Amino acid sequence: MIRYLLPVCLVLGACTEIQSATDRAGRDAAKTIIPETLALYFPQVPKQLFTPFTNCVVDNASAAEVQALAADAVVGVDQGTADTVRAVLARPSTQDCLRQAAPQAALAL
Repeated sequence: MIRYLLPVCLVLGACTEIQSATDRAGRDAAKTIIPETLALYFPQVPKQLFTPFTNCVVDNASAAEVQALAADAVVGVDQGTADTVRAVLARPSTQDCLRQAAPQAALAL
């Protein structure tokens, strides 16, 4: 029984690494579409705050939302992209992130 445990642990560890790499790739792809979404659908967001807004949205998006945003990075921004970003922005955790990140970004100007 013990001799089977090590291979199972190694396989599970590899699965975790693959899942983590896939998640990072999706989040990186999602980050490419959010600035355009902000520019088109959220004109009230100053351009110098696009980076903190992007990071906060991606950090607080669910896996399904990240997948949707990553897909939009391929096909382009539309109302669905804006709706996804708006939903993530409405969350208290995203708003807390923005309160912490935005003043630092404004000071860097």
